[in-house]
Amino acid sequence: MPDLPAETDFVIDELDAAVEAHMNWTRRIVRCAVLRSTPGDDVLDPQAHTLCRFGGWFAANRGYFEMLDPDATNRVDAMHRTMHDAIRSICEDVMGARPGCERDLDAFEASQSELLGLLARFKTLILARAVRLDPLTRLPGRYSIESDFALYQKEARRNRTLLYLAIIDVDHFKPINDTYGHPVGDEVLRQLADTLKRTLREDEPLYRYGGEEFLWLLKCKSAPEARKSARRVLATVGSTPVQIDDGEILRLTVTLGLALAGEREDLASAIKRADMALYDGKRGGRNRYVIADS
Repeated sequence: MPDLPAETDFVIDELDAAVEAHMNWTRRIVRCAVLRSTPGDDVLDPQAHTLCRFGGWFAANRGYFEMLDPDATNRVDAMHRTMHDAIRSICEDVMGARPGCERDLDAFEASQSELLGLLARFKTLILARAVRLDPLTRLPGRYSIESDFALYQKEARRNRTLLYLAIIDVDHFKPINDTYGHPVGDEVLRQLADTLKRTLREDEPLYRYGGEEFLWLLKCKSAPEARKSARRVLATVGSTPVQIDDGEILRLTVTLGLALAGEREDLASAIKRADMALYDGKRGGRNRYVIADS
């Protein structure tokens, strides 16, 4: 298995920490039941599900999980809250010298079991995705574009937003390979991928599409917002130097072809239209974006 990227290791560590922390509840609840001691403010607070380490981290990274499986993401949120609510109710009864409610105990056991199963499934999805990353740029490759495209289309319909598919192509890349060799060409692509990842929002996936081409799924509310995002990519790439051997600096430009994805359009059709827009941009002088006609 190839080395996993640092961000994957971090996500897996957080998932493992969540499982360990919530399994440790068993020990705290036993002490509360036997000694009638407080299990801690983080358990008794009505918003405990937002205060625990996992709750805060999951909320901050929810977009990543929704990209993997939006329905399972909603279930994680619901089960996590149900589990906290049930535990709080149980502990309050114990500390108040009242008999516990079997319904709360059943809810806790069921929600904990489902939450652990969901987190295990996400861990599998994340690891599967990581080992299929493009080894050069550490971006996801073509394998996941179709499923992600369908998910983003569904989200756009639900939220009444727009989804653009963009193909990004490095201008005059062949002369770089011919002049400096393929190792330098590879380094150029690695640095460009890093620049693009820093430029795009976390919930806008970027893929290594092939050769010197990248594919970008852009979510926005309007056509002017899409144009603004495309201009930002052009400006950032053009102003970010690429350092190669011996301290020499290369200046890159890219050309973008964008297509507004139809609500029921298939991926192949959207890619074809974005490709045609890309060719129009190349013929028009490069270092520009072109949006395909709908």
